[in-house]
Amino acid sequence: MTRTEMQSSDRDEVADFIERHWHSRLIMSHGRPFYPHEEQGFIERRDARIVGLLTYHIEGKEMELLSLNSTLPGQGIGSSLMLQAIEAARKRECEKVWMATTNDNLHAVGFYQRVGFRMVAINLGVVDEARKIKPQIPEVGERGIPIHDEIIMELHLEPYIDEKVSP
Repeated sequence: MTRTEMQSSDRDEVADFIERHWHSRLIMSHGRPFYPHEEQGFIERRDARIVGLLTYHIEGKEMELLSLNSTLPGQGIGSSLMLQAIEAARKRECEKVWMATTNDNLHAVGFYQRVGFRMVAINLGVVDEARKIKPQIPEVGERGIPIHDEIIMELHLEPYIDEKVSP
């Protein structure tokens, strides 16, 4: 198992991974289109295959998580990628990490709450609007829940302190 920061040489493989898991290379977040393979991220591999991917976009003092996928659920891949992203956000002096998920994604909501994220907004109808740009977004999701809305979750960060500073 190896975990690395995404490199330009990984971009085609990451694009294919995103397409398999998101039904398109395009993802929508907060009403904005993103191509995660063109952004920054972390990859976990086993036997040279991607088994986990987290992508993000930094704007100002905020890191927006764009995607988090693990092909091996329950093995801590998502958690370890998340901790790596939070550490990267701190090092870049971000004040918060935030993400958007659809109203049906109860598994993600629980996961993000367990690692310290809080729900800060529900954007009604945003997914219906996003579907006009990305028609591959399903109308019904997990457990038969109709997908219409977006849940915004945030994690506020403490300032990064480099403990390697010599006296």
